[in-house]
Amino acid sequence: MQEALKEAAKAFDAGEIPVGAIVVCQNKIIARAHNQTEMLTDATAHAEMLAITAAANYLGSKYLNDCTLYVTLEPCAMCAGALHWTQIGRVVFGASDTQRGYRLWQQPLLHTKTAVTFGIDEKACQHLVLEFFKRLREK
Repeated sequence: MQEALKEAAKAFDAGEIPVGAIVVCQNKIIARAHNQTEMLTDATAHAEMLAITAAANYLGSKYLNDCTLYVTLEPCAMCAGALHWTQIGRVVFGASDTQRGYRLWQQPLLHTKTAVTFGIDEKACQHLVLEFFKRLREK
């Protein structure tokens, strides 16, 4: 999660919502990304989406069932849907997203075989997001 937090800090510094993600396969980081929706003017350029694409390219496969995604904020429905289609083996996230997180949906969005762990480094992950929006409101 510390590596995902480093990515989130890059997003924060770039004026993006501070979410960072890494994909690990066989104890090796194969992809890392942070939100780039503003920079790319692309609403789908979430950290998870960019990390999924990079990991799939690295592996040469659309399936990530032997991989773990570490992300600082609970994935949204779009990202959860993409994670479902990749059949990712495990998702680990830090802070919950009580407004847009995938767990708000009635039906499960992740693949049934995907293991989920949450609350890892939650305070650090949450702090970046809260500080970002605090600064945004002050402007």
